[in-house]
Amino acid sequence: MGTRSIRTSAGLGLHVEVDGPSDAPVTVILAHGWTLDMRSWAPVAWRLAAGSGPAGQPPVRVIRYDHRGHGRSELPARAEMTIEGLADDLADLIGELAPSGPLVLGGHSMGGMAIMALVERRPELVASRVAGVALVSTAAGGLADTTLGLSVRLLGIVRKGEIKLADAAWVDRRAVLTRRPTLIAPGLRALVVGRGADRGALRITSRCIADCRPATMVGFRPTLNAHERDAALAAFEQIPTEVMVGTRDKLTPVYQSRRIVTTANRARLTLYPGAGHMLPLERVDGVTARLAELAARATATAPAAVPATAPAATPAATPVVAQAGELSRAPSGSAPAPATPAGT
Repeated sequence: MGTRSIRTSAGLGLHVEVDGPSDAPVTVILAHGWTLDMRSWAPVAWRLAAGSGPAGQPPVRVIRYDHRGHGRSELPARAEMTIEGLADDLADLIGELAPSGPLVLGGHSMGGMAIMALVERRPELVASRVAGVALVSTAAGGLADTTLGLSVRLLGIVRKGEIKLADAAWVDRRAVLTRRPTLIAPGLRALVVGRGADRGALRITSRCIADCRPATMVGFRPTLNAHERDAALAAFEQIPTEVMVGTRDKLTPVYQSRRIVTTANRARLTLYPGAGHMLPLERVDGVTARLAELAARATATAPAAVPATAPAATPAATPVVAQAGELSRAPSGSAPAPATPAGT
């Protein structure tokens, strides 16, 4: 339990935080999004580790970490800033810190894409160990065509700005995007959180992105555009899978989640009315509840992992779309999350 550091097969140091009992029957691993860090998962991780899920769900062991180039993990060369590299890092982390027992993988945004790439690159690992998956505010592809909710004219300006930024000499020299998170908060409020989002959600998001290295922001952009992994989703037919998205998500809109469940058609889709892209901070209780449900199913199978062809996975993954009216004030967590500490 506590802060750890591991060395990946690529020779990169990853900063890791482990919460919850070391002898828990299930390990939940949480992967964050592009330009963020492990703080974006902190409120969910703390609740899971404390056993505050639904119906007295027992505590689970929770691992969250900073992706390569993000947070306090080491910065790779720009050519190594890829989703494939993130998947390899995740496999290394599992081998180092969770070498046995069932796993539940939760991925937010780019973290969800890393899980899809893990399925593609290490199918035997996923089939033998992964007992549940939560794909939160993410996409299987088509990100190059995302409009960010902008007009064609403004989107064109943004795209040109990204190209210029990629070639700017100062990008590789600057340690953080800005030392004043409040400067970027108004833009982030408009782009990544939904209406009525709690101040804590915006505060943590602003701190994560302000602390991001510009080289990381620029370096990972091409791999996001190249991400196309519909074929990998077939693996989720045999794994209980929760897909979650906010109805006001501008970065990975609702249609992206529908695209996932159309292919992985036994996955359950949950819509959170009014929420934006930062579901792990905007809808803490709802996201925690879904992950806790996956952990509870995995606990029932411990110590054996869920087989790739387990019949029991079928009812757990029956497609259900939670309607706005069902979630508007439900205990599932659609109401704004309360303010939370900034985390690590």
